[in-house]
Amino acid sequence: MSEALYKAQPVAIKDAIEYASDSVVSKMLIKKEVGNLTLFAFDKGQSLSEHTAPFDAAVQILDGTAEIIIGGESHILNEGEFVIMPADIPHAVKASEKFKMLLTMIKEKKS
Repeated sequence: MSEALYKAQPVAIKDAIEYASDSVVSKMLIKKEVGNLTLFAFDKGQSLSEHTAPFDAAVQILDGTAEIIIGGESHILNEGEFVIMPADIPHAVKASEKFKMLLTMIKEKKS
């Protein structure tokens, strides 16, 4: 399904991205000055190392179970759950099993 088909058409969001062996797959759905919407599919054992971002971001688990570490505190999220990762707080993502997530980053508009 091409990105152009996502506009003005319903999409089964967790089916819009596929797992790849030993990989993290990402797919940008929306990229705007005010924020991004990105799908991710993590294979078991994959991770995003600890980092910070200058904006708040929400992670919603679409399939499977993820470990999200925020400010050194581990959170286990299951399908249908979400967490907000605050700006400028170190966070990491780990896959003890494969999972899919939707990342929504909201950028603060500069005056």
